[in-house]
Amino acid sequence: MPLIELDRVTYTYPEGDRPVLRDLSLSLEGGGCLILRGDNGSGKTTLFRVLNGLAFPEKGTYRFDGETIDRAYLSDSRRARAFHKRIGYLFQNPDTMLFNGRVFDEAAFGPRQMGLPEEEVRARTEDCLKLFGIADLSDKAPYHLSGGQKKRVALAAVLTLNPDVLILDEPLAGLDKKGRDLLTDFLVSWREAGKTLIAATHEESLADLLAGRVLTLT
Repeated sequence: MPLIELDRVTYTYPEGDRPVLRDLSLSLEGGGCLILRGDNGSGKTTLFRVLNGLAFPEKGTYRFDGETIDRAYLSDSRRARAFHKRIGYLFQNPDTMLFNGRVFDEAAFGPRQMGLPEEEVRARTEDCLKLFGIADLSDKAPYHLSGGQKKRVALAAVLTLNPDVLILDEPLAGLDKKGRDLLTDFLVSWREAGKTLIAATHEESLADLLAGRVLTLT
C-alpha cells in the first residue's frame, strides 16, 4: 500500500476561475523520493498544502497511510496531531514558520505541543540545532538572523518531530555555501536512511543527487 496516494485530485482557489490542480493522481511508497518540477503558478505549493492537510481537494481523494485525509478526518484533534507529526513541511520562505522569541524555543515548539517530556524535548532540540550548525544561535531571536540561518532554524524545528515524510519547497534557495552543503548532506543521509522525501527544486545538481522520481506540473 502506498504511503501517499492522490486519486484524481482537483483544487481551485476560492478566488480562482480555473483549477490549479486538475485530476492529479500519484502514489509514493514509504522511503520513496519525488522531485517536483514546474514553473511558478504550476501548482507545486498548492500540492504541498494538500499533502500537509492545509488545503482540501474539491474533487478526488488524498490518502495517507491508508487514511483519507479531509476536513472531517482532521477535525479530530488526536488524529490531526498524529498526522502532522508524521509530515514535516519546510516552506520556501522560512519567515512564515518562525514566531517564537528564541531559536531554541522555535525548534522545541513542536515536541512541546506533542506533550513530550522536557528532557526529551531538550535532547531533540539540541541535536537538531547541532546538525544544522546553529547551536550557537540558541538564544538569538529568529527575526534577527539572516535568511539562510532562518531556513536552517525552520528545518531544525521540522526535524525535532522526527517525521516520516519531509516536504521541501526550494530547500537550497537563500542559503550560502555552508548552508547548502549542510542541507545537501542531510538530504542524502535522509534518503539513505529510507525516509520519504518530496522536494520542489530548480537545482539540477540536487535533483540528480537525490535520484528521485520526477513529476512535472504544468
